[in-house]
Amino acid sequence: MSRLLTTIAIEKLKARPARYEVPDGGQRGLLVVIFPSGKKSFIVRYRFGGIKRKLTLGGISLAAARKAAAAALYEVHEGHDPAEAKKLTQAKATTTRAETVRWCCEQYLKREGGALRSVSDRERAFERLVYPAIGSLPLAVLRRSHIVKLLDNIQDNSGDRMADLTLSYLRRAFNWHAARVDDFSSPIVRGMTRYNSKERARSRVLTDDEIRIIWAATEPAGKAPNPFHALVRFSLLTAARRSEVKLLPWNEIDGTDWKLPAARNKVKVDLTRPLSKAAQALLQGLPHIDGGPFVFTGDGRRPMSLAKPKAVLDAACGVSGWTLHDLRRTARTLMSRAGVNADIGERCLGHVIGGVRGVYDQHKYHHEMAHAFEALAAQIERIAHPPAGDVVTQLRRRG
Repeated sequence: MSRLLTTIAIEKLKARPARYEVPDGGQRGLLVVIFPSGKKSFIVRYRFGGIKRKLTLGGISLAAARKAAAAALYEVHEGHDPAEAKKLTQAKATTTRAETVRWCCEQYLKREGGALRSVSDRERAFERLVYPAIGSLPLAVLRRSHIVKLLDNIQDNSGDRMADLTLSYLRRAFNWHAARVDDFSSPIVRGMTRYNSKERARSRVLTDDEIRIIWAATEPAGKAPNPFHALVRFSLLTAARRSEVKLLPWNEIDGTDWKLPAARNKVKVDLTRPLSKAAQALLQGLPHIDGGPFVFTGDGRRPMSLAKPKAVLDAACGVSGWTLHDLRRTARTLMSRAGVNADIGERCLGHVIGGVRGVYDQHKYHHEMAHAFEALAAQIERIAHPPAGDVVTQLRRRG
């Protein structure tokens, strides 16, 4: 018959050359294990489904071991295996520690990155802003307050626009993960944005005088750094988005067309832009550096940085308060001024025509868009190099 163990009696148990067990007369199934090293640990032995099983409790107190053993045997009585439950708990804890914010973002980019238009921007934002702050946090302990603190820090150091971009990137990653698992809910909710796009919506369109000055400053031997001068002109001639032009690879240029794939298009559809003769001539004047992929680049391998060349151009030509995206708005305005149909102008910008017309009218309007881009180029040429008669008329109007 097993004797009733006490804390003192357990302390007096001596180590032997081989591991041995001593049952506790105070709790059925409970045993203390003494290892050759002198270490002592509690276990529970029981039968489940006719098979002998063991549950390790570890080096806890006698009172705690009896309580845990009684609870384990109750689980057996209820038809549950406590050893399997412990394994599942441990496995879940291991998974919880491994599934961090960084892990989630990396998995998201790995599986969805190929379909994202701005995957490199997301990677940089995660590496620079997110991972150092909350990257090591397990998703199980991530709270809304962590996100708020992160956004506060980004807003203070990089501005509210960057804070909102990072928030958007994280929201997509968290929502993607939440759709794949059973027990995760994104801590991001409405009202966490810092940038009011409606209040800050731009309507800046360059005047004719500003276009003329900037065009003169972007001559190949002008005041703008090379090849930034060409990027500015190409942006105005194509009405393209800044990121589309900045990351333009040579393999998207197909003869007289620019074939922008859906992966790089904000609206996620393939877009063929006919290039005007002026835009084609501009590209022909650019070197293909070391066989590199990018059109607008300093070394052939990487797209060029835009902030410093833009500042140099502004200082040199005296036109300030404009952005590269304003060129897109200016180009669209010049198309209307040249008599381009509104629908064609929107298609030139890459906008999708919605409603019933967008569904039923599958014509590509390539010829019409080509005419529109030639009209835009002609309008820019008249502004940049006005005929003598136009100059006289303008002077009379000013007088």
